[in-house]
Amino acid sequence: MYFIDVILPIPLKQSFTYSVNKDEAAFLKPGMRVAIPFGKSKVYTGIVYQVHDQPPVGYETKSIDHILDEEPIITTFQLKHWEWLAHYYMCSLGEVIKAALPSAFLLESETMIKLSCLPAGTASEKNYDENLLSDEEFLVFEALQHQSSLHINDVRAILDKKNVVSVIQKLIEKGIVTVEETVYEQYTPKLKRYIKLTQKYTSEEKLRELLDTLSRAPKQRDVLMNLFMLNSQTKKPISSTALQKKSGASSATLKSLLDKDILEEYFIQHDRVEFSGESSSEIKTLNEAQTKAYEEIKTSFASKDVVLLHGVTSSGKTEIYVRLIEKMIASGKQVLYMLPEIALTTQLISRLQKYFGEKISVYHSKFSVNERVEVWNNVLAEKPKAQIVIGARSSLFLPFKNLGFIIVDEEHEPSFKQFSPAPRYNARDSAVVLANLHKAKLLMGSATPSLESYHNAKTDKFGLVTLKKRFGNVMMPDIELVDIKEKNRKKQMTGHFSDRLLEEMREVLKNSEQIILFQNRRGFSPVVECTTCGVSPQCPNCDVSLTFHQHKNQLRCHYCGYHVAMMQSCIACGSQTLDTKGFGTEQIETELKSLFPNHKIARMDQDTTKGKHSYSKLIEALENEEIDILVGTQMLAKGLDFRNISLVGVMNADNLLNFPDFRAHERSFQLLLQVSGRAGRTQKRGKVLIQTYNPFHQILKQVSVNDYESMYKEQLEERYNYKYPPFFRTIKITFKDKNLTHVQRASAWFGLALERQFKENVLGPEPPPVGRIKNKYIINLLVKIPKKQSLEKTKKYIENVQRSFNSIKEFSSVRVTIDVDNY
Repeated sequence: MYFIDVILPIPLKQSFTYSVNKDEAAFLKPGMRVAIPFGKSKVYTGIVYQVHDQPPVGYETKSIDHILDEEPIITTFQLKHWEWLAHYYMCSLGEVIKAALPSAFLLESETMIKLSCLPAGTASEKNYDENLLSDEEFLVFEALQHQSSLHINDVRAILDKKNVVSVIQKLIEKGIVTVEETVYEQYTPKLKRYIKLTQKYTSEEKLRELLDTLSRAPKQRDVLMNLFMLNSQTKKPISSTALQKKSGASSATLKSLLDKDILEEYFIQHDRVEFSGESSSEIKTLNEAQTKAYEEIKTSFASKDVVLLHGVTSSGKTEIYVRLIEKMIASGKQVLYMLPEIALTTQLISRLQKYFGEKISVYHSKFSVNERVEVWNNVLAEKPKAQIVIGARSSLFLPFKNLGFIIVDEEHEPSFKQFSPAPRYNARDSAVVLANLHKAKLLMGSATPSLESYHNAKTDKFGLVTLKKRFGNVMMPDIELVDIKEKNRKKQMTGHFSDRLLEEMREVLKNSEQIILFQNRRGFSPVVECTTCGVSPQCPNCDVSLTFHQHKNQLRCHYCGYHVAMMQSCIACGSQTLDTKGFGTEQIETELKSLFPNHKIARMDQDTTKGKHSYSKLIEALENEEIDILVGTQMLAKGLDFRNISLVGVMNADNLLNFPDFRAHERSFQLLLQVSGRAGRTQKRGKVLIQTYNPFHQILKQVSVNDYESMYKEQLEERYNYKYPPFFRTIKITFKDKNLTHVQRASAWFGLALERQFKENVLGPEPPPVGRIKNKYIINLLVKIPKKQSLEKTKKYIENVQRSFNSIKEFSSVRVTIDVDNY
């Protein structure tokens, strides 16, 4: 007897053991998928973890349903990496697998309901006593009279309720219906139709006879003549669409030729996303500073596996990456190029395509399931078209077999951290482990490195290479702080624009150059308030005010999606004195349209980039100088490269600085410097205007002179004094429940248990700034772990406390999530 340990994509920490026969045991390998029975009737996809001959203790094993793969779809490298992720981020391996695999790989059975094969004279003969059925049972029974089977979702729709199990159960007991579990393959390959002449007409003699017989069918004859012409021009297969386009024939004409057995159709599988074309340009020659940095990186890689490249904005870091990629792919290795934002991949693909042609694949969440499966299979098969993979954080999970080099660009970006659902991993840190498993090299790049990475480089854990000059010796942008408190006092503000900003904007537009305006808040206005009684509309599900969106004339919650039409009068006192407080990107766009009616204005935020190609359309329009002023949120700050931007305006820097987070000042510095870096990237020096109520703030002063070092030293000292990373590690434990009393008691119990062990290194329990989201109250605990304290033992203790917590009936409804390195 043989057994396999199977991991299910569910949040359970243990694996499940199933029995297999000798042949199945010989065939199965770790990383293969099997369909397995789970629960009463469900069939799930499980991943084979190991094959062995040790029976489990305490329960009798079931046998597997069937094997889904001929070869493993997960590599041993991936399984090791995912085990590390599950262990480090305190979640189950099943949760990692669910996050990592495209959903098309995780097949689940679908419940189909059919009428039983009943004896003559009963229900099938419609003589069944319908009085024995309840109203709901009769509705299902009647529907099955008209169609052979119903999906469980069809039953939900018919009965207009979610829980239909009890109704189906009663129908089964009465012998009227049976239930079947059917597993469907979700991935469908894209097949393209091609046309060729059938074998019997390939000889010249037969062909002449054929053309003579078609003299009365000129359209069909024309199709054949065009097919010969296309065949003579290219040796590639002729697609049906190309043939129809060339001959101007209808699909009916083509069908009649196929029916007469004159033409033959065949299908070839194609990838949905293909980057065609040869590499069209030579890799640029590096300048002196870039060459020095490139050589230093190579030297650092001799002794260090991870190197941090600290290069100012527009210093030409991408060209250095390209040179390193070229060297790596020449040795036959795979390369992973990770970016924080999907918007960045759009611009980078076209740039790298010029150098590497068809060797590029892209992987991110805006792709459909089928597209992601194709990229996965190409990487697994080590196809040349997937030698360089560009992707967001999820590209970390791809099945690399021969990974030689990882680039983590803009490594400081918070987008590399996943906050929900589990695994709550940081892609930058996980990439270090992935590189280590593959014995590969990792290069992090940023103009404003995170404090942790820079500290690691300074303490000789990582290599450090600096690039302090912009490419082409272009000067760093001139950054000016505008005191809007003073401007308001002197009445020099037009809406949210100071006279200084408007003056610069007019000058730039006169020179036919472009402008970027940054406001880190979407919507028209975050608060609508009645000036008579002071009441502002709140979200019924969350503890936040509703944001006004002018375009749809509605109030919307940015946490749960709740929305309601904008009211005409106050909901409390009925007076029509509603006023908006604060401003978002939409309000800036509206003001700009009245200030600059003859110029093209566009907006880039979550509301305008929902479509699959919306990023690329906006970026392309800006590159082609079809947009004069672009207003946007932090999407604008992430490494985009535009040649004609000469002015960047920050509408209000204060809401970044005053955020209740220990990284607020570091993040503000990074964001403001990154936004500033979009200006003046060619010959002319760019200008940056930052509007603020507090121009004397230390961080703003450091931004204005591009002083990263003093910001680093100042923040590092604060972190040391207040016990935060990089000197202490942190684990955040979050409690959620619909009942406030329950969640308060639960968090207090957990906090007390942790304080016994960790004393003053436990903060909380405390509610976050937004204490209720989607009708669930939230309370946080923060555990700080000194470097000397064992992280392993700390996690083990927290897990033991959680186990005890789960056994208390009173807290059974409280949901607990653990986030390791929560920053």
